Amino acid sequence: MFTFKDFDIKLDTETIGRNFIYCEEIDSTNSFLMDTKNKIDIDGTVVFAERQFHGKGRMDKKWYSAKDQNLTFSILLKKKINEKNISIISLGTAVAIAISLENLFQLKVNLKWPNDVLVNGSKIAGILVESSMQGNKVDKLVIGIGLNVNQTTFQGSFSIPPISIKSETGTEVNRERLLGEILNNFEEILNRIFISPETVLDDWRSRCRMIGEKIVVEDEANSRTGVFDDIDEHGFLVLRTDNNKYEKIHLGNVSLR
Repeated sequence: MFTFKDFDIKLDTETIGRNFIYCEEIDSTNSFLMDTKNKIDIDGTVVFAERQFHGKGRMDKKWYSAKDQNLTFSILLKKKINEKNISIISLGTAVAIAISLENLFQLKVNLKWPNDVLVNGSKIAGILVESSMQGNKVDKLVIGIGLNVNQTTFQGSFSIPPISIKSETGTEVNRERLLGEILNNFEEILNRIFISPETVLDDWRSRCRMIGEKIVVEDEANSRTGVFDDIDEHGFLVLRTDNNKYEKIHLGNVSLR
């Protein structure tokens, strides 16, 4: 059972997580924040769930998580959000998770574009970013995070095998303190994005092993191959194709060729 007192002691933010909604069970934390009927409008609100009936991943994939074992939560952002920094915020979220895992557990973390957090080639966390528009402006941004913490067995088939902190370290993890650490780092990263986004992009690059490698990028429409040349100033993947042309990729699944 999640203990709010342990979480609150660790939390050291100004806005992120100060409005905290705890749910034993919920359809999806992202869907809850995206639904205007729920009237959640406070910047930095965090919705945490012990169990999601329909946890979501990118491209309509399901996110399965054992009850009371992991961290599944979403963050609502309302201020200073625009279409140009959404992808950077997604990458910055991965950096915040990586820093937390490195600091607390000395894990070697690798980041995979656009939203996967890996340890020893296995997936330990995923990120799903959703937004809504009001006119031509971003009204709100919801960042969903699923982090495998104390779960040690996983059912189903996966393109990338899952792993958890406990299965990697052999020790039971205090989820409350870990969540506080992630939110602390997330707020710091977010402030840096608004002031000097290039520093956050550099932090992401330093943890991505795929840059410079031959890759395949797949989306619902087609498949493209080339070299993962870099990410641009907005966090988009820059693909150098076989005929030495450069293409910016906004969305897709990436794998080594």
